[in-house]
Amino acid sequence: MNQNPIKSLRWWIGGMLFASTVINYIDRQTLSVLAPFLKKEYGWSNEDYALIVVAFRAAYSIGQTVLGRMVDRLGTRLGLTLTVTWYSMVAMLTSLASGLRSFAFFRFLLGLGESPNWPAATKAVSEWFPKREKGWAVALFDSGSSIGAAIAPSMVIWLYHAFGGWRPAFVITGALGFFWLVAWRALYHTPENHPRISAEERAMILADRDPAVTEPLPARETAGVVRPSWGALLRLPQTWGVILSRALTDPIWFFIADWFMIFLVSKGFSPEDTLVAFWIPFVAADLGNFAGGGFSSFLIRRGWPVGRARKAVVIFGAIGMTMLVPTVFLTNLFAIAGFFALATFAYATFCTMVLVFPSDLYESHSVATVSGLSGTAAGILTILSTLVVGWISDHYSFTPVLLAASTIPLLGALAVFTLVRNTRHSGQGILLKI
Repeated sequence: MNQNPIKSLRWWIGGMLFASTVINYIDRQTLSVLAPFLKKEYGWSNEDYALIVVAFRAAYSIGQTVLGRMVDRLGTRLGLTLTVTWYSMVAMLTSLASGLRSFAFFRFLLGLGESPNWPAATKAVSEWFPKREKGWAVALFDSGSSIGAAIAPSMVIWLYHAFGGWRPAFVITGALGFFWLVAWRALYHTPENHPRISAEERAMILADRDPAVTEPLPARETAGVVRPSWGALLRLPQTWGVILSRALTDPIWFFIADWFMIFLVSKGFSPEDTLVAFWIPFVAADLGNFAGGGFSSFLIRRGWPVGRARKAVVIFGAIGMTMLVPTVFLTNLFAIAGFFALATFAYATFCTMVLVFPSDLYESHSVATVSGLSGTAAGILTILSTLVVGWISDHYSFTPVLLAASTIPLLGALAVFTLVRNTRHSGQGILLKI
């Protein structure tokens, strides 16, 4: 019997993943919140700003696959320790930037450091949560992106005015990760080895895991664990379903996260005036995370196969993102924020399902790898879309961008329905395991 077990320890773990995502997003949003001030100080155009964003996305895309694989090899505890240490240091060092090139350099390093957060968090969910709770667990950690994005404007603009410049904002927000690391190192171990887990909770978690399965796949043996190669994973249709669905939806979220402040300024609002409404779409996304995860879990408890429950949420999310269209014609701040909120709520329901797919479809030692592959694909399309957004908004307006952003997610839903197929091997899960 363990000494002093922590009740519902898995949800404490989920809380730590949520906190890491909040800090991750505060660090990355610091630049986008300060963008109107930095553009004025350095004379940047939207295309110049887009180059800085692309530097982050390029590193983030590379890191999702390469470092996602690293997390599978090193384990969740050490993997997240290294990534949070890295991006916290880089966030603080951004205060030394002095122009377009140095900002791009530090953003590249930040993107590289932040990239393993989602693969590692998804891996932790696969290790700690049964199927009926995975949707809730993914919603919990992913909601940190919305909360971080909602908190950042008020925090960063306050720091900007309180210290009379932008440099202290990077130092203070970057330091947050080091406080998180202390708690993470003390709390996180796998369920099999955790000294503070109750026998009942450990038995419940381990009993829910499916036996490893199925079809012979070429694999590499490392430390006694068989890990399918990237090539083997890419030959599976469900892998492409995960990749395409995320690649066709993530760029819309990053457009909102990176450009929403600039879009509002283009509508005639000042950064300070937007604070009363800026947070609304991000809080709506937070609610969407829990609505998507909660509804799919509700359907599973009612007897729906996991795959069908996830897909029901996907179709709702794709259709709901068309709510970006009315914002083209609106001039009222709260009306714009309201329709963006409907779209981000829908996006978050869709995104939660896309993020939970790897933990549904694969054994734990492949989860971060597949999540990383999907993140890399999403990053590549986000880079391309960022360059397009910068050029179109400078030469025309944001109207074509919003119209495209409202319809492309429908293609992501189509990828889910055609490539992520239920089979007789899956039982109450979506597909065969690897």
